Amino acid sequence: QVQLVESGGGLVQAGGSLRLSCAASGRTFNRYAMGWFRQAPGSEREFVATISGAGGTIYYADSVKGRFTISRDNTKNTYLQMNRLKPEDTAVYYCAARNSILAKLAASEYDYWGQGTQVTVSS
Repeated sequence: QVQLVESGGGLVQAGGSLRLSCAASGRTFNRYAMGWFRQAPGSEREFVATISGAGGTIYYADSVKGRFTISRDNTKNTYLQMNRLKPEDTAVYYCAARNSILAKLAASEYDYWGQGTQVTVSS
């Protein structure tokens, strides 16, 4: 069982930056691919970024490519650095883990989810 806790959300002006963190429990962190997803009010949950268990494979949604960076360390943390934020990035951001080292884009591929952290970008 893996438990995930996100932090780092908040209110920021357009053009600003935020860094989200996701702390995971469990002993075999590097066996889990990690992902970030987001859900805006009235919208479905959408893929943002994913990183493989070893960190060698990374995918981004086209809407965040070049602005967001996903990373992970050896202490069970996954990060999402968000730069040049836009009002349309406003959403609840979720961290997710899957029982595989392979990175996937579909939310249905993930087995564990955090509670989410709110990101609000003002114009």
